[in-house]
Order: sequence, then C-alpha cells, then structure tokens
Amino acid sequence: MKRTMIPVGPYHPILEEPEYYQLYVEGEKVVDADIRISYNHRGIEKLSEGLTFDQVPFLVARICGICCACHPFAYVNAMDDLLGIDPPERAKYVRTIFGELERIHSHLLWAGLAGHFIGYNTVFMWVWRYREPILDICEFTSGNRNHYDVYKVGGVRFDIPEEQFPAIRAKLDECEAGTKMLYEAVLDDPIIHLRLKGIGVLSKEDAIAYSTHGPTARGSGLPIDVRADEPYASYDVVDWNVIVHDEGDVMAKTLVRLEETLESIKIVRQCLDNMRPGPIELEIGDVPPGEGIGHAEAPRGETFHYVRSGGDNHPVRHKVRAPSYVNVPSFKANVIGAELADAMLITAANDPCYSCTERVAAVDWKTGETVAKGRGLIELCQEKTKRLKRALKR
Repeated sequence: MKRTMIPVGPYHPILEEPEYYQLYVEGEKVVDADIRISYNHRGIEKLSEGLTFDQVPFLVARICGICCACHPFAYVNAMDDLLGIDPPERAKYVRTIFGELERIHSHLLWAGLAGHFIGYNTVFMWVWRYREPILDICEFTSGNRNHYDVYKVGGVRFDIPEEQFPAIRAKLDECEAGTKMLYEAVLDDPIIHLRLKGIGVLSKEDAIAYSTHGPTARGSGLPIDVRADEPYASYDVVDWNVIVHDEGDVMAKTLVRLEETLESIKIVRQCLDNMRPGPIELEIGDVPPGEGIGHAEAPRGETFHYVRSGGDNHPVRHKVRAPSYVNVPSFKANVIGAELADAMLITAANDPCYSCTERVAAVDWKTGETVAKGRGLIELCQEKTKRLKRALKR
C-alpha cells in the first residue's frame, strides 16, 4: 500500500500553538511519525539574565498562561536551594494552594477540550462551567484569573485573608460536585469507552524510555510525582494520594486527571484548615555566588529550573525544562499503528504545552557546527523574508 505523508501544523485547528507533525500513513493506519518542536521561541532564559532575582518570577509566569504557577514555583524552589533558606510555614501553604488551584483548572480545561476533540461539545461547555469557580477563587484572592504573581524568593507576595476561606470552600464544593458528575458520566458512557479505551497505548516500558512525567507517566503505571518523591512546600504535611492507572491508553490518562482534580481539591481544603497566622516571607539580602535547583509538579509533570548566581543581583544562567519537552516525543511510541482519526486525540492525551518546549539552534546539519547566534538568527530570518517577497513578485 502506498505510503502518504500528512502534515499537521505548524498551524492547525487542533493545535493551540505552532508545532509540526508529519504523519506517515498507509491507508488509514499511521506507520511512522516525525515531531518537530520549538516554533515558538521567545528567549526566556536569556531575558531572565537581564532581570533581578525578584523580577524573574513575573517573567517565567508568562512562559505559558496555564503554567503560570508551576514555573514561578519551581524557580523560587531553586532560589530557596541556592540561598539555603526555608520559607515561613504560612507561605508554604499559600504556595501549595495556588499550585493546586492551577492543577484543577488545567485538568478541567484539558477534559473540556478532550470532549470537543471527540465531538462531545456538551462536555466541553459543561466542564468549563465546573472550572469557572476555581478561576473565581484565583480572581478574588490574587486579582487575576491567570498570572496570580504570588510567588517570590523567600515566600509569597500576598496572603489569603481568613475572611475569604468560606467563599473558597464554597467554590471548591461547587467544583467537586461537577467533577464527580463528570467522572461518573465518563465511566458510564459506552461511546466514550469506545473512543478512549485501548487507544494510543503507551506501555510502561516506553513511558520509562521516553522519560515521561505527570499524567502521561502515571497513566502508564509509573507512580512518579515530585510532590511525593521529593516533597516541597506543604505536600509533606497534607494527606493525598498519587493517582496511577496501568492501562496506558487515553482512557487511563483521562481518569488520572479527573481523580487528581478531586485530590487537589482535598489538598486545598487541608491547607485552609491547617494555616495558622504568621509571616509570609523572609527578608532577602544580597544573593551570594552559587547555584540552585528547584522543581515543581506541574499539571503535566515535573517542571525543572536551574539558577546560577555570580554574586550580583541577577542570574548569570537560568535553565528551564518543562514536562512537555519529554512528553511530546512519546507520541511516536503510541501513535504508530493507530488509526489516523485517533492520531490527534492521542497527542492531545499528553496535554502538550508547546510554549513550554522552546528550544532553538541554527546548525549545519552536515557538520553539527553552529552557524548563527542571536543577531545572526534575526538576519537569517530577514534575508529569507526578502527572498520570499522577491519570489511572490515574479
């Protein structure tokens, strides 16, 4: 049977951000795939070097709108490591609360889009309704539905007043009821089972080989979660469970996210119950030379930040690695052999965040030598634009 290449992207209705997939099919069956990332490069790591340590959380929060807590969370954990400090207990609870609120609304956003991808637009509308109370909490506690800007080196920028606790609990109850209804509907609907069960199976061995994280790994039977493996903030003083399913298919990833949503609601409630009055930040003086590493369990898995200080007021190196950078390539392990109609559902099951995967290099593919840096890349782009304009005028 003739092999055909089907390009998906860099711009495509199912891709929220620019990425490029080449699917090779024989008839309706996918026989090979090529994934190309980093169409969305903004130079975050280089920009960080020009900011003060206290300004960096605002920058990394804008790596991705839906990851606007986990990147600052991982960064301040790295700075805490560099400085050798332990933030106040109340600050840890506030950090944890916003980390879990983000996990809840991220997982529900994914569930709504999953319904849309399989033609269940009613699911899409209802799930986003259940997500709205969580965004309400974010708004009346921080002033923003996204980009809460709560994290800072040594603690948090603002407290959550006690008088807001009843409203937060009421919103959590509303979200929990909707999530449980959705969970039961997923388990009870034979059409959803037909579309998700046995589709895009990522074996436990492949999940390990591709170094996957988050629900992508836990849906394939890997019980890994930074919050449990190397606890930070308040995760070691609240009761919660690492959610794992062994099947490795799209259904397993769906159940992991819905069950994690309920666990996150439980975590936020415990944080509210356990919080005691006290300081929310430490006084930070000069940052000495040194280096620190920090990670946080983002909705998609481990987000990792490395920071090095030269002894002045800004990083001399800041390295970021988000979970999608390792989760996206695993698509090749579970899409081959699938039907073409399921291919985009399989990649969506990884919940890829393409703006988090930015990497760029201009090299000679024969020698491996770098051919351009910084300004040289801009000049290459400008020259290509001129060539295209000349070609269009012919």
